[in-house]
Formats: sequence, structure tokens, C-alpha cells
Amino acid sequence: MSTHKIGRVGIIGLGAIGKRVLGALQTQHLPLACYAAINHAAEVDGYAKDHKVELFTEVQQLIDWKPDMVIECAGHSAVVHAVPAFLHAGVDVVIASIGALADKALAANLELAAQKGGARLILVSGAIGGLDAMRSARSAGLDEVLYIGRKPPKAWVGTPAEEEFDLDQIKVPTTIFRGTAAHASVRFPKNANVTAAVALSGVGFDRTQVELIADPTVEKNVHEVNAVNGH
Repeated sequence: MSTHKIGRVGIIGLGAIGKRVLGALQTQHLPLACYAAINHAAEVDGYAKDHKVELFTEVQQLIDWKPDMVIECAGHSAVVHAVPAFLHAGVDVVIASIGALADKALAANLELAAQKGGARLILVSGAIGGLDAMRSARSAGLDEVLYIGRKPPKAWVGTPAEEEFDLDQIKVPTTIFRGTAAHASVRFPKNANVTAAVALSGVGFDRTQVELIADPTVEKNVHEVNAVNGH
């Protein structure tokens, strides 16, 4: 669907991500569109009013508003409980929380809903660039894909790495996880969207290898993708 035909946009979730998406759409991409959102937090009422966003609390209310497109910005739960209904109703959905698709049953359910509704399920690549090239390479036959994610040690606080390593004492780049994308998406959900983007663009969750590194030499997140075509 080309953007000039989109006159009504729905957003699931007006948290930090949802607000950033709304701001970009209203100021850059679709300034003439009408906007509505599903959100249950009362504190966004003023924000929604200031930005001319109609607020709903139920999925069916937003479906009845007849959006041309819906953008999910509310996490795994929204992908499970809200997205299928929009796809069934024939509404194209853009998913930001693509790490949820590590769940094979959920991915199959969304695909079926999209087919039944004649709608499109659109995935965003997030922090990873160059995935279009890997999708093209996939058609020629990819043998191996390795995603390496580096973050400063303190960025791994609140993950399983904190239980296995003394993050404050890491002075050299240290591998905190090595395994499949499927396993990584479950154990490190904060990294799941990037991992999923790589897996879905390449050889899938079970065949994509992931290495996560606590690296005191970097100040921000660094993403590296190695793809091998043996043909």
C-alpha cells in the first residue's frame, strides 16, 4: 500500500515507541492523515488531545474506526492479542515487536489471519540495516548466518548474563551467549527484535547463530551480521 493512499492510521500503544512513531508520521511521512490509538493509560489523554489522536481502549473500536493501516508499538502481548483481529478484518499491520515471531505457533497464526483477511503483515528491521541485501541473497541460497551483538557490560543488567557474570568486572570483550536465534530470543527478550529481524531475513530462527558480547570497548550497541553463501 503506497503512503499517499493512507488516510487513517491506527497505533497500538502510545508509550515511548508509539509516541516517536506518531511524531515521525505526523511531521514527516503522513502529515495529512487522521490518527487513532489503543491505549489504557490515563496519562496519555492530554498527549493524545494535543496531537489530535482519537483514543480507544478496545481492539474492535479501532477496527470500527476503519484504519487503512495499524502500527503495533506495544510489545509481545499486543502481537498475540490484538494483531490477529486487525489482520482478520483486512487491515494491514506493521509490527515493531518482531521478536514475538520467534514463537512459531504465533507466527503461523498471524500468517493464517493475514491470508483469511487479505491483509499484509509488515515487519520492521529496527536497528539492523542492510537486511534487504540478505533477503536477496537468501533467494540465491544462504548456508550460514551469524549475528553478533555487542553492548557495554552494564547494558546486560537485568538479563541472564547478570546471573552468570560479574558485569562490573568485565574488562575485555566477553561472550555471554552463543546459540540459535530461537534460543536467544527467549533468553534475551530485550535483544529479540534485532535477532528476529536477522533470522526472518535469512535462514530462520533455528539455523541462525547468535553471539552476544559484553564489550567494555564500545559505548553504544553494535550489530554485525555475517552471511555465507556456499554456492
